[in-house]
Amino acid sequence: MTSTVAAVRARAVAVPAWLWLTGIVVASCAVRIALARRMVAPWIMVDELVYSELAKSLAEHGRFLIRGEPSTGYGFVYPALIAPAWRVHDSAPDAYALAKAINAVVMSLAAVPAYFLARRLLAPALALVAAALTVAVPSMLYTGTLMTENVFYPLFLAVALALVLTLERPTVTRQVILLALCGVAFAARAQAVALVPAAATAPILLALIERRGLRSGLRPFAPLYGILGGGALLALLATAARGRSPLTLLGAYRAATDSSYTVGGILRYLLYHVAELDLYLGVIPFAALLALWLAPRTVPAFAAASLPLTAWLVAEVAAFASQPSVDRIEERNMFYVAPFALVALVGLASGRVVPRRRRPVVAAAAIAGVLPFFIPYGRLIAPPAVSDTFALLPWWWLQDHVLHLDQVKWIVLAVAAAAAAVFLLVPRRFALVLPALVGAYFLATSFVVENGRHGLHRATLASLWAGIRVDHPDWIDRAVGRDADVAAIWTGKLSVYSIWENEFFNRSLATVYDLGAGQSPGGLPETAARRRADGSVVADGRPVHADYVLADGSVDLAGTRVRADPRIGLALYRVEGPLVVLTDVRGLYPNDTWSGRRVTYTRVRCTGGRLSVLLGSDPTLFTRPQTVVARTRGVTRVARVPPSGQRRLTVPLRPNAQGVCVVRFDVARTAVPGAADRRELGAHFLRFDFRP
Repeated sequence: MTSTVAAVRARAVAVPAWLWLTGIVVASCAVRIALARRMVAPWIMVDELVYSELAKSLAEHGRFLIRGEPSTGYGFVYPALIAPAWRVHDSAPDAYALAKAINAVVMSLAAVPAYFLARRLLAPALALVAAALTVAVPSMLYTGTLMTENVFYPLFLAVALALVLTLERPTVTRQVILLALCGVAFAARAQAVALVPAAATAPILLALIERRGLRSGLRPFAPLYGILGGGALLALLATAARGRSPLTLLGAYRAATDSSYTVGGILRYLLYHVAELDLYLGVIPFAALLALWLAPRTVPAFAAASLPLTAWLVAEVAAFASQPSVDRIEERNMFYVAPFALVALVGLASGRVVPRRRRPVVAAAAIAGVLPFFIPYGRLIAPPAVSDTFALLPWWWLQDHVLHLDQVKWIVLAVAAAAAAVFLLVPRRFALVLPALVGAYFLATSFVVENGRHGLHRATLASLWAGIRVDHPDWIDRAVGRDADVAAIWTGKLSVYSIWENEFFNRSLATVYDLGAGQSPGGLPETAARRRADGSVVADGRPVHADYVLADGSVDLAGTRVRADPRIGLALYRVEGPLVVLTDVRGLYPNDTWSGRRVTYTRVRCTGGRLSVLLGSDPTLFTRPQTVVARTRGVTRVARVPPSGQRRLTVPLRPNAQGVCVVRFDVARTAVPGAADRRELGAHFLRFDFRP
């Protein structure tokens, strides 16, 4: 048995490290591509829609446009990376699948800089373990989303590697490469602005660790500081020359500068984020990294690079999260530092990187074991965690099945303390079991995050279901061709996902008109339009023209209905000329089907026919049937809507001398839902169906 194990080990050692590393990347790609197939639609909105629009525009027009409007507020590296998917495939679903495959390859390449970073401390075999753990973190599930996380993860690690190499031997070439990589990372994601102060801080920290004077310690880094200062000055002068604020350099992240921040709020969220990072890593790697930082002299360059990179990035993320409009832990924006802890764990477990004193290890274990207790689970275990805070999802799953929400923090404390004890007490000869335990923790977490009740698979299904319910998501392109001119009308009556998902999957849909409902959620470019008394639609004082128009059931257009998604309530019309909206419905609350006491339906160019309205109620508000009365030119019809059911109310339409039909619906009673919602609700007007 011993000879067999020895033979297997000898064969494994005989395989070159580069081949093992290639195998890690390829295996990661295969797993991520398979899992990405379960992500059936974009769901982190509007981010995924924005990056797909930028990539599609670059592939088609060579420019970064969103709905035909120039956009410079978003990083261009990621859209450029996935643009070939839309260049290769005419079909949007096929392009989406290829873009996710590109994600899998690019994010899996994070194993490469992680390996070479670990090699600064470890032997090749152990560095391969750290590289494998790097692509096993739960956040690798973002390969199923069209998000910049996919490219920023390997870029961040490349910057970290360059910083360590620069600290080890600060040649001018290495310093220039470091700053160039920081620039590329910033072009991918403005969050990378935190890399600049980290790069500036690291040489100072190295001088302190090595107990050298700052003047002599920083002298070799003069080119670094010179380029940083000169670059900052040039950026400020360039923005000033164009009459812009320096804050425009932050692109889409500039909105964060409009919020008010408090020192107390930032410090509180800094605690939450550090505690959540500890929980995300499974406590043991975090304790290893803390021990390394508390006793950094065995690996000074790695400690001097990893500490400021982590500190500046987490502080930046915590400050952003402390805004009242955010108010959550943004794990999605800080998981990039995880490989530092994984390298430290493998180093400590192998005995290659061991603090000479026991005290730092004990202190690190104690801190890591207590920190997760301070996360406010009762407030943060909520829907935003699905996209942003993966470490909370397993505890949400346990809260659903086993625990009460008030018990979560105490169970977390017990588990974290046990993990810290294992880190502290495991015998040296068994220490390499620790990376295996962490790998198992990552696997279990990933399974719950991807497949749990509040997981990503269900989130992506829900997003698709909210916007499209036909067999083929590219149903519009299939009906009219991807080169057709299709516009969508936003009325606020349906979920905005009915616009977003159809826009994503159908390349022919390029323009969105706001028909008096106000700017749709997401802040994407759209054209304000209004309906005249004769039904014609104008924007900027001119009639709106389109070949085809996508509209919800509250809007009936002059034209021919080509296709429909009846379960959503969308229809595609062939217009081929000025856009005319035949109907106008007043009395429904915005973004809802609830009415008040009166609803008015008006139809122009009316020659008669019948109007059928599907009505609903709500047993939590009404215990008796609701009475709805419809009146139009001498005709009265009544429907009684049961609390838990639906009824159809059909009314004959009789035009006046101007060819206009008007129906007024009066609801007998209204109810106010509660203190948080003071609207007077009458009945659900679920659908209006006209029959000529």
